[in-house]
Amino acid sequence: MMQAGDLVEDFTLQNQDGEDVSLSQFKDKPVVLFFYPRADTPGCTIEACGFRDTFEKLQAAGAVVLGISRDTVKAQKKFQTKYELPYALLADPDMVLIQRYDLLKNKSMYGKLVKGVERSTFVIGPDKGEGQRLLHVYSKVKPEGHAEEVLALLEKAK
Repeated sequence: MMQAGDLVEDFTLQNQDGEDVSLSQFKDKPVVLFFYPRADTPGCTIEACGFRDTFEKLQAAGAVVLGISRDTVKAQKKFQTKYELPYALLADPDMVLIQRYDLLKNKSMYGKLVKGVERSTFVIGPDKGEGQRLLHVYSKVKPEGHAEEVLALLEKAK
């Protein structure tokens, strides 16, 4: 599991419009990378709408918000449109980034053990000449109030 202070490797995934998005595109800003299990499910909707509702304040704090799940580009587009999400949703159907960040975990669903994506958020700092470093990791995130928690961290770090 990655920890605060670790150098973050660049990545490229497609957004909801099928366009390539790379971490290095945002090397001058803090990046909020939030991983969620599945688009348009109750907890994920609460979390995504929380980031939507605090988006202007997060932008004012200088941050870029990127949501990531193993959904397809098409599913991400549908989710973004349905809830008017103003930030990019990245598709990781092959779970390349999800596995790199070690987020595929055993979960209990209806009494059965299944592999699923652990809801987590990584706050990545701007590049200060040595690459982008991880500022903070939120593991096993509770969707309610999480965006405000991230905003408070960014405002404190400013």
